[in-house]
Amino acid sequence: MSLVCFGEALIDFLSDGKQPESFTKYAGGAPANVAVAAAKLGLNTSFCGMLGDDMFGHFIKQELDQHAVNTQYCTFTDAAKTALAFVSLDDSGERSFSFYRPPAADLLYRVDDFDHAMFANHAIMHVCSNSLTEHNIYQTTIYGLTQAKKAGAICSFDMNLRENLWPSMRHTLDRMWHVISLADIVKLSFEELEFLNQKSHQEVPLEHTIDAILKAGVTCLLVTNGGEAISFYHADFKGQVSPPATKVVDTTAAGDAFIGGMLSKIGQHCENKQSFKAFCQTPANIEQTIAYAAKAGAFAVSRYGAFASLPSAADLA
Repeated sequence: MSLVCFGEALIDFLSDGKQPESFTKYAGGAPANVAVAAAKLGLNTSFCGMLGDDMFGHFIKQELDQHAVNTQYCTFTDAAKTALAFVSLDDSGERSFSFYRPPAADLLYRVDDFDHAMFANHAIMHVCSNSLTEHNIYQTTIYGLTQAKKAGAICSFDMNLRENLWPSMRHTLDRMWHVISLADIVKLSFEELEFLNQKSHQEVPLEHTIDAILKAGVTCLLVTNGGEAISFYHADFKGQVSPPATKVVDTTAAGDAFIGGMLSKIGQHCENKQSFKAFCQTPANIEQTIAYAAKAGAFAVSRYGAFASLPSAADLA
């Protein structure tokens, strides 16, 4: 069983919270974080994306390689630099971002850059919404998901909305719903669910949007809410799982650790989309998968950085 994560890899410059403020360089980017998270938990994982042919792009590849992520589907360009994000933390570990993107190398990945053997060689493909922000990278993402779907892969989508990365919100909803229609797993924060609900349906209960997501063909919808219970929705049932309590110091990779934990557990039991659907027919399977993913997320928020904060299987044991 294997996973490929497609999209952005960038540099997180994490604040030390002092005055004068200084920043430490970490490899990051949501899909890259998920790739490392799943690899550290024992899943055969690849990262696919465009990196700048600069010191930061080569640093990211080196970090991915060191964490046992297959980088054969990474490409380099000198047409744009690797994206940067400066991250400040408040007293509760919550983040505020200042992005230097666009322009950025990850936005330049095109359909012709795909190695089509990749789709046959991976049973899960994972993406986030940051590869939907511009027309060309959106088309590339849709093409990749469509090819993965044709190959029988499980398609995973974490909305991970960063509104300040969108030059305009004009196409945001259409692109989100397009990806949702191709996904088997969708993970939203409660705020992202409210965003979808407010922008799509207006002044109707959240259940309306939840129902629309499931009717779009999604097998399992997950909604996280900080340290509160994680809700899951299936066409035939729904439920909640409480995450473990932990001291939060940095939430930078929390959601990505959660997704990596979830996909690593799914990878142990499911070979393709059909076996995933069968797996999800049993509520206990979903509950146990979420509980494991929640442990990974809790571990990550108790440590600083992105890759550096992600747990190994031994850490969670």
